[in-house]
Amino acid sequence: MAKFLTNRDENYAQWYNDLVIKADLAENSAVRGCMVIKPNGYAIWEKIQAELDRMFKATGHVNAYFPLFIPKSFFSREAAHVKGFAKECAIVTHYRLKNDETGKNIIVDPSAKLEEELIIRPTSETIIWNSYKNWIHSYRDLPILINQWANVVRWEMRTRLFLRTAEFLWQEGHTAHATREEAIEETLKMINVYAEFAENFMALPVIKGYKSENERFAGALDTYAIEALMQDGKALQAGTSHFLGQNFAKAFDVQFTDKTGKLDYVWATSWGLSTRTIGALIMAHSDNHGLVIPPKLAPVQVIIIPIFKSPGQLSDLSAFAEKIKTDLEKAGLTVKYDDRDNNKPGWKFSDYELKGVPVRIAIGPRDLENMTVEVARRDTLKKVTIPAKEINSFIPPLLDEIQKNIYNKALKFRKENTHYLDKWSDFLEILDNQGGFIMAHWDGTSETEEKIKQETKATIRCIPFDSPAEEGKCIYSGKPSERRVLFARSY
Repeated sequence: MAKFLTNRDENYAQWYNDLVIKADLAENSAVRGCMVIKPNGYAIWEKIQAELDRMFKATGHVNAYFPLFIPKSFFSREAAHVKGFAKECAIVTHYRLKNDETGKNIIVDPSAKLEEELIIRPTSETIIWNSYKNWIHSYRDLPILINQWANVVRWEMRTRLFLRTAEFLWQEGHTAHATREEAIEETLKMINVYAEFAENFMALPVIKGYKSENERFAGALDTYAIEALMQDGKALQAGTSHFLGQNFAKAFDVQFTDKTGKLDYVWATSWGLSTRTIGALIMAHSDNHGLVIPPKLAPVQVIIIPIFKSPGQLSDLSAFAEKIKTDLEKAGLTVKYDDRDNNKPGWKFSDYELKGVPVRIAIGPRDLENMTVEVARRDTLKKVTIPAKEINSFIPPLLDEIQKNIYNKALKFRKENTHYLDKWSDFLEILDNQGGFIMAHWDGTSETEEKIKQETKATIRCIPFDSPAEEGKCIYSGKPSERRVLFARSY
C-alpha cells in the first residue's frame, strides 16, 4: 500500500480524496467548490473526449458552441426546467467594477447593472432552442444533431473533486427531430453509446434503464441513465439521455412545416456525460497502491524505466530503451521513457504505480546483457521477464488482457453485490451493513419512492430495460408491483 494513501477499506472517502491529490489529478481552487484539473487528470479527460467525440461523429453528430450566458427570461420559459435548476443557478447582475471613494477597494459599479440578469449555464437547452427557432422552418431542416463540449456551473453546496463541483466540464448533445419516434430512437441510441463507451473504454459494467418520474431531468418526459457500482457499494450515474418531447419547442415556439404542409412543433432530446466519469474510473477500479486506469483511457500505456548506477550504463540502456519505445509507438501505443536521474528506480516504480500506468518495463545492465526486460502489469502487480525480441508481440495483447481483467473484476464485484430482496428488514440491513445494488419491487408511486428516500437515503437509480415482468409486492408498502427496480445509495 502507498504509505501516503489512507487505507481504502478503512476510510473510502478519505482514500478517494488522497488519491485524487497524490496522483496529481486535481486540487481544490481558491474559488469555493471549484477544482483545478491538473495535467494528469486533464490527460484522462482528453482521452475520454477523443473516444466519445469519435463515437458521436460516427452516429452523425457534429460539434458547435453556444454562449455561457443565458438571459433570465429564456430560462424561465420552461416551468419544470426552471424549478429543477433554480437552486443551483449563478447569476450575473452587473458588468463593471470600480474603485470606492478611498481608491483602495474594488466595488460593483451600481450604474452598470444589467437590464436583464444573465444565468451562467447549468445546462444549455434554453439558449440552444432559442437558436433552433431561427434554424428550423421545414422538415428539410431536420434532424439537427449537435453536440457541445463545454463547462457548466451548478452552485453545489457540498462539493467533492470530480464527483460534484460548482463548475465542471462535460459534453451536452441537443437534437431536434420531425417526429416523436425519431426523438425516442435518438434518446435510446445515445444511452447505448454511453453504455458502450463505459464498458469498452472505461471497463465499467453499467445498467441501462429509465429514471422514475421523481428522478427525471427537469423538463424531460423520459430520462434514460447508465448506473455503475463503486467499490464502496454506492451507485454512480455515469451518463444520461433525455427525451424532451415538444416542451422546449413549445417554450421557444420552434415549429416546422412537415411533408404534408402541416405546421407542428419540433421533437427534442438532450444527453450528457461529464468529468464525473474520472471519479467513476477512480472509485470503480483503483486500490491502495493508487490508480488503476484501463489501458484504452490511459494517457501513458507503457512506462520504460532504466535501472543504472553510472552515466555510462544509462547511455547504453537508453539506446536499448529508445528502440523499444519507437517500436511500441509504431504499434499505436503511448509510451514514455523516464531516464531522469533525480529519482531512484524504486521511487519511479511507486510513482507510476500510483498514477495507474497499465504496463511498466524495467531494464537494467543484466537485462541488456541477456537481451531481456522485466514487464509489470498494474492491475495485478505481477511481473514477468521476457526476451526483448518478444516485446512487440507481447505488450499489445497484454494491454488487451488488462483491459478485460479490469472489466471482469468490476463485473464480478457488481454481481456479488447485487441483491434481490423482498423484505423491508433485509433492505435496511443490506443498505446499512453492506451496500450495493438492490433489485426490489416498487408500487410505482412517487409517495412510496419519496418515503424510501427519506427513511434510507436510497433512491431508485433506474428501472432497468431488461428487468422482466414479475408479479410481486412493493418492498415498502406491500402493494402490487409488476417488476423489480434498482435501488441504491448514490453519489
